[in-house]
Amino acid sequence: MPVSRRGLLAGTAVAGAALAVPGTARATATAATAGSVGDKIRSGDVRYQDLVQRGQNLRFVARPEYARVITSTEDAVQAVQEAVRAGKRIAVRGGGHCFEDFVDNSEVEVLLDMSTYNEVTFDQRYRAFSIGAGAILETVYKELFYGWGVTLPAGGCLGVGVGGHFSGGGYGPLSRKYGSVVDHLYGVEIVTVDARGRARAVVATRDNEHRDLWWAHTGGGGGNFGVVTRYLMRSAGATGRVPAESLPKAPSALLSSVIIYDWTKTTRASFVRTLQNWLDFFAHHNSADSPYASLYAPLLVSHSSAGNFLLSTQIDAGAPNAVELMKAFNAAMVEGVDPKPQVIDAGEGPFLRTTIQRSIAESPAGNRQKYKAAYLRKSYSPAQLDAIYDGMTDASYQEPGSVLILVPYGGKVNTVASTATASAQRDVMAKLVMCASWTAAADDEKNLAWVRKVYSGIYRETGGAPVPNAINAGSYINYPDTDLADPAYNKSGVPWHDLYYLGNYRRLQQIKSTWDPRNVFRHKMSIEPPVK
Repeated sequence: MPVSRRGLLAGTAVAGAALAVPGTARATATAATAGSVGDKIRSGDVRYQDLVQRGQNLRFVARPEYARVITSTEDAVQAVQEAVRAGKRIAVRGGGHCFEDFVDNSEVEVLLDMSTYNEVTFDQRYRAFSIGAGAILETVYKELFYGWGVTLPAGGCLGVGVGGHFSGGGYGPLSRKYGSVVDHLYGVEIVTVDARGRARAVVATRDNEHRDLWWAHTGGGGGNFGVVTRYLMRSAGATGRVPAESLPKAPSALLSSVIIYDWTKTTRASFVRTLQNWLDFFAHHNSADSPYASLYAPLLVSHSSAGNFLLSTQIDAGAPNAVELMKAFNAAMVEGVDPKPQVIDAGEGPFLRTTIQRSIAESPAGNRQKYKAAYLRKSYSPAQLDAIYDGMTDASYQEPGSVLILVPYGGKVNTVASTATASAQRDVMAKLVMCASWTAAADDEKNLAWVRKVYSGIYRETGGAPVPNAINAGSYINYPDTDLADPAYNKSGVPWHDLYYLGNYRRLQQIKSTWDPRNVFRHKMSIEPPVK
């Protein structure tokens, strides 16, 4: 039974109608709920433009026949059933941060908006935290922390919705210490469509009869198997009998610092040394029991037209010798870099406040963007580091908002077998994220050409893609890049799905054929049904 924090503390419970039978929610809409689904919001409705333009990547704008605001699992069952009967193409929007046009696509006829289905509760039936699929990370962090003193190792963009973030693997500042988000995923409640076209809601957990569907959501990515309405979160190994012991305990405080690099004083040699220092450090401190397990230090390399770039660092203030560890890390980062960059000690602050201050706030305006990404098993080669320098100092390109980010990863993440979850990359040390960001539609081709040139230069020796080898480990499905499915850009001969899922793709295909045999839920990089 779902219980709010107040209800739990008061010793009361609120029965959840969708959880009447363990393992499966109400199979179809009943007479009692018929007609309760929200309005069909069409183009003449005052709500339509706000709903269809919620996406953050302004390169893509949805034009569905209608949208529906989903406020319950029953809503989702009815909305999906109606669309399937009418033969309409469905897409689901949570936070609106999809990097490609998987939602905002001309083929989408029905848009299901989850944004108001965002409650964070503790579900006594499943002994797990229940998080509505429309919740954004800021809401989740506040509810979990203020309510129970716990947290999740999720992302650093506060406006990102859990809907796609969790199912694609999910990671963030605490992942080196606590693992991926999906290492704490106990179950999903999801609306699926069977071979007869019947929509029903199912609860799939790591230990019930629908375990394969749970597994598919531990890194399989969003929009593949159905409409997730809520996530059930409980750490592997936790019993769930005590809510405050069911997820990772949050730090009480964080130490933080910033190192600022002046592009006008940065030579090729000092830039390469800066990146090498960072890569070497995380290669040498990548074990789960490292004293640096709680260290998070993304290196944000803005294009040289921005004037500077920076290294933003935080560490659990309660870790043994945290102050000394931070000083040693910063010293390692500037070692051999001439001239020395500016090191700013930002001091200590309370966990949640500091986390929010250091996170990326939601932009109400959005922008035009193109993202590319990769996993690293070890440091880039000298030629790859030179390619990064050439791209980020390209004088013919002047977009200060474009950035290349090296993000620490690994640690506790790497203690899980690659087949234990759909997230297969379990032997890595970092992620690369590239973002070209601009405002004018007229500049699309210029920006796309730049980011493609830089990325292909980094991966020149492997056909323009991060083909798994000693250095690379493919890419992250929550940073989808349709170029990797295009032989004009991915010349490696390795299909896109093997870059994202490694050896787990065939199993995902089999689960797809079981749970979405009609291929209702699909997009440009969705799991493809197996060839019969």
